[in-house]
Amino acid sequence: MHLSSLSRRNFIARLGVAGGVLLTRPLLAQDPVVDAIGKGGKPVERDKIPWQVRPFPMKQVRLGQGPCHQAMAADSRYLHTLPPDRLLHTFCINAGLPSSAQPLGGWEAPDCELRGHYAGGHYLSAVALMYASSGDEDLKKNGDLVVSELAKCQKSLNAGGYLSAFPIEFFDRLRNRERVWAPFYTIHKIMAGHLDMYLYTGNEQALETVEKMAGWVGDYTGSFSYDHMQRILGTEYGGMGETLANLYAVTGKPYYLHIAKRFDKKWFFDPLAAHRDELKGLHVNTHIPQVIAAARLYELTGERRYRDIAEYFWEEVVSERSYCTGGTSNHESWNTDPGKLAAELSTNTTEDCCAYNMMKLTRHLFGWNPEARYMDYYERLMFNHRLGTINPDDGTMMYYLPLASGYWKTFGKPLDAFWCCTGTGSEEYAKLTDTIYFHDQDSVYVNLYIDSNLEWPEKGLQLKQETKFPEQQATTITVTAANSTQLAINLRVPYWAQGGSVRVNGTALPVFSSPSSYLMLHRQWKAGDKIELSVPMSLHVEAMPDEASIQAMMYGPLVLAGRFDRVSKEMLYGDTEPKATDEYKVPDIQVDPARPTAWVEPEGRQPLTFRAEGQSQSMTLVPLYQIIDNRYAVYWKMNGKKG
Repeated sequence: MHLSSLSRRNFIARLGVAGGVLLTRPLLAQDPVVDAIGKGGKPVERDKIPWQVRPFPMKQVRLGQGPCHQAMAADSRYLHTLPPDRLLHTFCINAGLPSSAQPLGGWEAPDCELRGHYAGGHYLSAVALMYASSGDEDLKKNGDLVVSELAKCQKSLNAGGYLSAFPIEFFDRLRNRERVWAPFYTIHKIMAGHLDMYLYTGNEQALETVEKMAGWVGDYTGSFSYDHMQRILGTEYGGMGETLANLYAVTGKPYYLHIAKRFDKKWFFDPLAAHRDELKGLHVNTHIPQVIAAARLYELTGERRYRDIAEYFWEEVVSERSYCTGGTSNHESWNTDPGKLAAELSTNTTEDCCAYNMMKLTRHLFGWNPEARYMDYYERLMFNHRLGTINPDDGTMMYYLPLASGYWKTFGKPLDAFWCCTGTGSEEYAKLTDTIYFHDQDSVYVNLYIDSNLEWPEKGLQLKQETKFPEQQATTITVTAANSTQLAINLRVPYWAQGGSVRVNGTALPVFSSPSSYLMLHRQWKAGDKIELSVPMSLHVEAMPDEASIQAMMYGPLVLAGRFDRVSKEMLYGDTEPKATDEYKVPDIQVDPARPTAWVEPEGRQPLTFRAEGQSQSMTLVPLYQIIDNRYAVYWKMNGKKG
């Protein structure tokens, strides 16, 4: 998508209102970032560039009813189905320890070179995040068991801290630039999983294990010259830089920061630092984590170059290389020059891992500079890409979200897939509480309209957000406070909002804020105070940047998809994507160019349901995230006609 509307500078009208409500003020100074920097989510003062605003710890936010709660519940059920002994099997075999468990399939099978990435990595991260989001003690016990058994494997391997489910010889192949499938990607996931278990559940043994692994990584990479290491970085290696930087932030040991910088890939970073888009031809999900590492290194070192890399990369990907869903990539790569997407619609568009990692990167940029446009993009990904790629029945995940017309969604078999996107999905749906609310010293940012409860014990304050968004184009926030509290509550007015209104304790305010900004309500809040925000949605089109006649229809933040025939259960599971030979003919759309949304009308009986008017066949359109087992179309070819 060419997100010109998201590229506006954030604007907040400088207006005062009677009754102690103020609509703008300067941001206050920083608190350190909560994410991945201290045990149990406690801040550690090691960032040289702290975030201006930071997320509340997930244990202080709980989801109410709605699509996010449904997705988290499905993920929780899935995580509960995974037996620890089966997750540990290939690790035990590699370490020479006995295991009679049945091996898992897919990317965790004993003959897959990526084995261990989910079982010892993503799984632990997902368990830790789910525990922080819901307090699930049973999952925590399973995570603790896996950590304990992996520590035994590490000890049995007796290889200087090395831990994985594949032989250490894979790294000999990497050193020699022989064909090998992403050993550092896998090691990164295992390290990140252990670090998350320490951070979110307080598991001390997990920190011991990850420090030993980092020592091994330091020894391995330290034996290479700079040029040799740069050649090694020509192979996929995941987010090693980010995890090592986070480990430094937790422990304060500069050695880990030094190792993290060993993973800076010069030929990738240099053009970004110079504001040159040389992304064509790159594997997308290999490279976004490197930019996340740059963002983290900026925070820890203060080196401006890292920030330039992260900000320029985000702007280019969002404005020039993303589709209407916010997703990016086709066949896992960027295949074209910037802004050339019309010919890039296939069954393999928008890998889910890329959405996960772009959301992570967006949180960093928002933390540095809390502009609404970052959360506009985050919301787009959340509702159109993330919520629509988990199966609500069994919690299985997708790999790609196809955007070629007439295809359908496919999900991994529960114990025989374990794709990279199964892993990032398991994590994503476990942490849906992490971005709804941010704060600085004396203000709250309400970023997402999701039914939820927030506790801010330091202020003696609770916020209860009640909404059926997106079915309801409004939200109500009720304050509970032990004592009256002077506080600013910042409400995001989305880019898609065409007008809107706000009431405080039943009194309508005479002003509102412009699209893609924050409406700031600053007053003495007391128990029972109520904010009622209305943000009406409307239909609008999102055209391809290089072909105006190829358009997607949107309603507020939601991508609408034409819903066609249901597919069989066999089609719903198995391969990672439909085949091109499975094409289903979707009609072109006849529309008056002067009235591009006129061909879509509300159905009237069901919320968020629309019908096509004046077309060659009847069609129903619904939000893409609601479609699970139907063929669908997102982009339409428009043929002009007179009004």
